[in-house]
Amino acid sequence: MLVLFETAAGYAIFKVLDEQKLQQVDSLWKEFETPEKANKIVKLKHFEKFQDTTEALAAATALVEGKLGKSLKKVLKKVVAKEAHEQLAITDAKLGGVIREKLNLSCIHSPAVAELMRGIRNQMEGLITGLPPREISAMSLGLAHSLSRYKLKFSPDKVDTMIVQAISLLDDLDKELNNYIMRCREWYGWHFPELGKIVTDNLAYCKSVRKIGDRTNVASTDLSEFLPEEVEADVKLAAEISMGTEVSEEDISNILHLCDQVIEISEYRTQLYDYLKNRMMAIAPNLTVMVGELVGARLISHAGSLLNLAKHPASTVQILGAEKALFRALKTRRDTPKYGLIYHASLVGQTTAKNKGKISRMLAAKTALAVRYDALGEDTNAEMGVENRAKLEARLRHLEEKGIRRISGSGKALARTDKYQHKSDVKVYDPSGDSTIPSVSKKRKFEEEEEGDRPVEVKAKKIKKETPTAEPEVETETPKKKKKKKEKQQEQDPKEEEEETEISPTEEVTEKKKKKKERKREAEEEPKEEEEETVVSPTEETSKKKKKKKKVKEEEDE
Repeated sequence: MLVLFETAAGYAIFKVLDEQKLQQVDSLWKEFETPEKANKIVKLKHFEKFQDTTEALAAATALVEGKLGKSLKKVLKKVVAKEAHEQLAITDAKLGGVIREKLNLSCIHSPAVAELMRGIRNQMEGLITGLPPREISAMSLGLAHSLSRYKLKFSPDKVDTMIVQAISLLDDLDKELNNYIMRCREWYGWHFPELGKIVTDNLAYCKSVRKIGDRTNVASTDLSEFLPEEVEADVKLAAEISMGTEVSEEDISNILHLCDQVIEISEYRTQLYDYLKNRMMAIAPNLTVMVGELVGARLISHAGSLLNLAKHPASTVQILGAEKALFRALKTRRDTPKYGLIYHASLVGQTTAKNKGKISRMLAAKTALAVRYDALGEDTNAEMGVENRAKLEARLRHLEEKGIRRISGSGKALARTDKYQHKSDVKVYDPSGDSTIPSVSKKRKFEEEEEGDRPVEVKAKKIKKETPTAEPEVETETPKKKKKKKEKQQEQDPKEEEEETEISPTEEVTEKKKKKKERKREAEEEPKEEEEETVVSPTEETSKKKKKKKKVKEEEDE
């Protein structure tokens, strides 16, 4: 059996001396503890050394991709073809299939072969003669660097770190320019305050200050290079009637030096913007077409790299840059933001406030596709970005013209879209199930209070009007009526109780007429005492009822 072993220095082909020991896979590692034991099992038959790192890189990439390289093909034809009857042990089963097809050699791959390769790698310095350990380590390091660059598909045109640094520097320059210009306007404003109101452009202001110097020189200086004729005339007129204070020549020199710094920084900013624009078109052309150079560069900078941005979904790209607002909205249970850095894109900016959310969502979806195409695709053209932008512009025109129409019917009427309203299904805790004590209904309490008040008033009025002489009988009959009412509270309605109160005085009148003659004498002798008793009786009844109600409430509370 022959063994194909790949190293950073070249290809090595070994001859297995004792094939029976390969059957003992678990104890095979003991045979490679020392170089002497390893030489008894395996012997070097041929070693093909690489000429340079490019050849080594080509061979290594071919092995990684499972292909048969040119150098390996030569070695196999030269050495293995002579002993075609023997099997060839390899580490990669895919490579074995390719060798079997092209060279018609029988290849083997098994756990025993893998253990054999591990042993050979452990004792490689003792088995391969003519290669010092320092040279092998240097070759391994060089091949590792070359192979990692190939795997990453290293290209100086695809370095997105330059974009991240450039956009960060551009933002810093804008901040510094604003600070410098504000300081220059305030400083020179003490001497010539009218110039700041007349000249609004910052760069033109600094250039004009640099050329004027002291305001007394305005009449003799020519400002037509960077100011229109009308503005120049206004400046000269304002210089004659200026309200500014006098300053020394040293102050003017410091102001002029500050103006030079502003002009230099602004010129460098324009160069940096051109550089960023070119780099964006080279690295991410489709992203640049979709959202522009500055927005695309800020998205890449925020994500960390172009590859990280390509891993983000469209929903993340849409709100990238608005993380604080997103988590604040989730914490307070309010509406989440609709856009982040993508808000500054031209397509979102030219839409109305009503459609900004829709356009930002669609633009984020197409931008995510464009970023993936730029990061992972091999082509560097911007055709896909141009097509997607045309689709978005057409969709934007439909939204602005309210072109959402019905599919069925005449097609002329606009489709009615209801506004979405979120309805939360939050359930409220019902505390009624906590208590096991039966509670008296409010309706029953209310009926008891009404019934307690009604009979006293009706009796007093009707008795006094109809029969003023038969007052003592009212006292004797009232307790009986109370018992009847209490028994019939649950069975009869309040209407029936009112009918009873109305009927009872008529029955009393009939009985009283029969006994009039017998009681005339008693009624004439003591009329005043009986009237006082009739007046007192309703108050006593009400007091008793109140006491009963209090007892009922105390029992319910207990």
